[in-house]
Amino acid sequence: MDLLGGNIKKTYFKYLGTSIGGALVISVYSLVDCIMVGHYQGPDGTAALAIIMPIWTTILSLGILCGTGGAVLMSKLRGEGEKLEGDMYFTTATIFCAVLTFIVWMIILIIPEPLLRLFGANDNILPHAMDYIKYLKYFVPLFTFGQLFSSFIRNDNAPAKAMIAVVSGGIFNIVGDYLLVFTFDMGIAGAGLATSLGQVLGFSILISHFFSKKCTLKFVRIKKFFVRAGKILAVGFPTFIIDVAIGVTILLFNNQIMKYHGEPALAVYGIIVNVNYFVQSVAYGVGQSAQPLISINYGAKQLDRVKQTAKYAWISSAVVGIAFFILAESIPMPLTKLFMKVTPEVELIAENIMRLYCICYILLPINIFSTYYLQAIMKAKASMVISLLRAVVLSSILLFVLPAIFGKDGLWYVMTVTEALTFIVMIIITRHFDKKLVVPQKPTVVQALDSLFDGKEENQDLSIEQKINDNQN
Repeated sequence: MDLLGGNIKKTYFKYLGTSIGGALVISVYSLVDCIMVGHYQGPDGTAALAIIMPIWTTILSLGILCGTGGAVLMSKLRGEGEKLEGDMYFTTATIFCAVLTFIVWMIILIIPEPLLRLFGANDNILPHAMDYIKYLKYFVPLFTFGQLFSSFIRNDNAPAKAMIAVVSGGIFNIVGDYLLVFTFDMGIAGAGLATSLGQVLGFSILISHFFSKKCTLKFVRIKKFFVRAGKILAVGFPTFIIDVAIGVTILLFNNQIMKYHGEPALAVYGIIVNVNYFVQSVAYGVGQSAQPLISINYGAKQLDRVKQTAKYAWISSAVVGIAFFILAESIPMPLTKLFMKVTPEVELIAENIMRLYCICYILLPINIFSTYYLQAIMKAKASMVISLLRAVVLSSILLFVLPAIFGKDGLWYVMTVTEALTFIVMIIITRHFDKKLVVPQKPTVVQALDSLFDGKEENQDLSIEQKINDNQN
């Protein structure tokens, strides 16, 4: 595909299909785990998965940090004709990801129990959470590097390969979940093992790209490693903080839910966490489909193509948000029953919780895409402001403020209010930078004549031909 000269609409929607497909299959890992575990072990198993989610999002976010940051910089440099510089960012991102992964991996291996208690596990839920990570904790690097290589492979003009990898792993995970959880009676531990083995398959397919003749990614000797790593961190941080903050928000939600509602509500929230992750995965897919096009055309100064791509992505984000809102509001109880064996305590509260929480889906994809857009036009600081505001600052404050003012149901409005306030700030920021993306146009003869006869005496001695030339230059 010709990212610099091809048809924008056709190219964008081809990337959109593969990116969303890949993102959806990644979310299938947690969705299928939740369904299988919920039906095997009931609400306690679903609650345990809510406890696990911060670890899961942290693992994936490390790959997103290095992958998104490095791939954006690489694409921009390639658009400017600097392939060697782009390869240096690919190499730097890989090494940087390895260092970060090792640190987090050691924490998970050495102190899993204190970590899970920090995330809200009590004595009843902790054994289930420990069982889930029993096998998964040994496969942590495959998840981080899977995210890293997916980003670079998409930007290396091979989005289909990235999608095939996650689809294959996802299908394996679905089959493996059923066999290990039910057939081999491994329960929640089997779900964790199936997820890990699915990632082994997907990662193997991603690695095959580096042995393909179409691969243009190369490991090269790096100059100024720490400078480049800092730039990757700066560009990738806004997207990274979204996933990290999901973990932080879930941690706070878990503890607040246990304080105000108890275990049945935490089980319902375990379902919401997985549905929410599914919605966010689609939003990531929109951002990932637009990012290569926007980055490379921004680097090549083709601002009209940047604006066209952004337009399609904004519309896609709005459609995604509205569609998921309607779905969640229409079938809250069928969704709950899909994910677990419903007890009377859960049935009493599930519909109300789902309806209140899921209002946030209307604006969620739009806010997420804005961070990808600002990253792609090299406005990393602005992107980080939106990410931090949405994912950390507002949600953390509101988790304590709204229940104190409106009672325990105030918890379920937290994300809706957060997304609404973020949307207002995002509109102000993106409009500011959009005004600077002006496509230069040569003046017409009429514009030149208007300028010629503008009443300024000092220009009256210029000929029409001279005036047109001056304007064009």
